[in-house]
Amino acid sequence: MTRKQHISIILILGALCTISPFSIDMYLPGFPAIAQDLQTTISQVQLSLTAYLIGISAGQLLYGPLLDRYGRKMPLYAGMFLYILASVGCAFTTSVDALIAMRFLQAIGGCAGMVAAQALVRDLFPVTETAKVFSTLTLVIAVSPMVAPTVGGYVTTAFGWHAVFIALALITGLILLGIYFVLPQGKGPDSTMSLKPRAVLSNFWNVLRNPQFLVYTLVGGIASAAPFAYIAGSPDVFMNIYKVSEQHYGWIFAILSVALIGSPQLNHLLLRKYTSEQIIKAGLTYQAVIGALLVYGVYAQWFSLMTLIVVLFLFLCGQGLTNPNSSALSLAPFSRHAGSASALMGSVRMGVGALVSAAVSVLHNGTALPMVLVMGLCTVTGLVILLIGGNVIKKRMSREEQDEIATEPVL
Repeated sequence: MTRKQHISIILILGALCTISPFSIDMYLPGFPAIAQDLQTTISQVQLSLTAYLIGISAGQLLYGPLLDRYGRKMPLYAGMFLYILASVGCAFTTSVDALIAMRFLQAIGGCAGMVAAQALVRDLFPVTETAKVFSTLTLVIAVSPMVAPTVGGYVTTAFGWHAVFIALALITGLILLGIYFVLPQGKGPDSTMSLKPRAVLSNFWNVLRNPQFLVYTLVGGIASAAPFAYIAGSPDVFMNIYKVSEQHYGWIFAILSVALIGSPQLNHLLLRKYTSEQIIKAGLTYQAVIGALLVYGVYAQWFSLMTLIVVLFLFLCGQGLTNPNSSALSLAPFSRHAGSASALMGSVRMGVGALVSAAVSVLHNGTALPMVLVMGLCTVTGLVILLIGGNVIKKRMSREEQDEIATEPVL
């Protein structure tokens, strides 16, 4: 693979991964306008975000077996076309219930890109490079929260919130062209992979039985849910509590997204000296400390708008240390079932994200406390699972090594 091909593939894979962040972030500044136009409340509009996350979680379980059976591209094309149609449906909806339903379908289509991108990383790059590739993808993904809310705020102000979904459809159309002309096929169709429910469930079960996959998928899924609490709660916190405009909210979101850009670059440097396991543990410990400060500061009413932004920034800096390393460690044991493993990993992450965003909506009390409390709990829970699960993995690996030694022939 030439350097030019390497860069082109990374850019397309990164673009596939940005479909969902754009879908989540770009319409956030329009929450008040959507609520007013559809004659509902912001908490009801937040449920359209929850529906999107549920759709991603469920859809990934569908695409995993399809990607293993039919290869990477055909299911990907089908998903992208569904996403474009559902985006147009969102633009022309006239009720919050219809918006929630269209967002669910939009997610079912869009999640094909997430699953395919992760599986293609496993297909196209050596295992020793996957953590670095995932770190690069995390950087590409991290740029989207800087751009999406800011652009969404101006689009909403200039053309109305409906135009945001038309823009999403057009962006995805451009990505679809890149998939067709630039992206390699990756692993081809495997006719031995059955799509019968029993066989599919058996494949998923074989993946789940792997302790390394289970531990790091849970750690990554729960820890990665913290930003979903921030995404779900921040429109209300900044625009209703602190009374900032749609455009100013977009810029605040962009500033906080810088935290998600710097940490993957730090991860690149740390991987030269430390293992992924060590980096995850340090990153979650750091976030747990900052999360505790965040919760107590909001409870004690310490924070002005600026100080809240600063502490949120410090908290989000830890995300780029957890996500790429947990992804690489989750998928490392698999080759043939990489699509199913990728689907399960993504499903767990988005499923937890859906629960977290719903929890912020349910706990809504007119303050920032529900948002920051859920963020802190995600990080602490992820750290606890890592500490317990890491010991389980080490004991199992040690036992397997002893078994191998015991079964070696005596010469």
